[in-house]
Amino acid sequence: MGSSPQILVVEGQTAGRESLAAMLEKAGYETAIARTGTEAQNWLAESATDLIVFDASTMRSNGVRNCRRLRRQAGSTPIIHCRGAGEEEDRAAGADVYLEKPFTPRKLLNRVRALLPADRRKEEIVRYGNITLYRIKRSVEVAGRGEFALTPKLALLLETFIKHPNELMTRPQLMQTVWMTDFIGDTRTLDVHIRWVRECIEEDPSRPRLLQTVRGKGYLLSVKPSFDSNTPAQETP
Repeated sequence: MGSSPQILVVEGQTAGRESLAAMLEKAGYETAIARTGTEAQNWLAESATDLIVFDASTMRSNGVRNCRRLRRQAGSTPIIHCRGAGEEEDRAAGADVYLEKPFTPRKLLNRVRALLPADRRKEEIVRYGNITLYRIKRSVEVAGRGEFALTPKLALLLETFIKHPNELMTRPQLMQTVWMTDFIGDTRTLDVHIRWVRECIEEDPSRPRLLQTVRGKGYLLSVKPSFDSNTPAQETP
């Protein structure tokens, strides 16, 4: 296996121009292609992969049974299950992410980046308490919550809080840092982004314990530091 993450793409011959393997290769990932569920099982018996993309829309069935078999064989390896337009989602497939076609390459790549392990040789990591932010990969991992992909603005917003733990960040400060503006006449954009951050890091976003609102002033990330650090830790290659 090379230095790039390896992805096993399970897709039928009918994929053609809509091949997800071609889409992933264009983005720089190494891919192996299996045309059937059985072929994918045989491949996994001989090789390892970082991620499985199962395109059921190009197969003869919805792929639930085959995908479930791959889950048992692949263990904790993440799986993305893609189904055709209008087909009902079936969680029995055992996948980590379910996507309905059509979707944009960007949507698929965002899911792929979130599921792949971070390359620590290239990654920049900002960590505080049980929150780990991957700057290049643009995702956040919270102990017990899993890993979530972030938009550029969400990543910058969360990094701002992590670098100022237990410190009040006012609305003007956040608007200036993240959106490069002093205008605070309408902060609905900020409020929406705060809600999205909470959905990633909070056990119950409707009752936030980490990212708290300081009424009339702003927000505060209330996080206990890890036992070996009193300041946010930033790791670079």
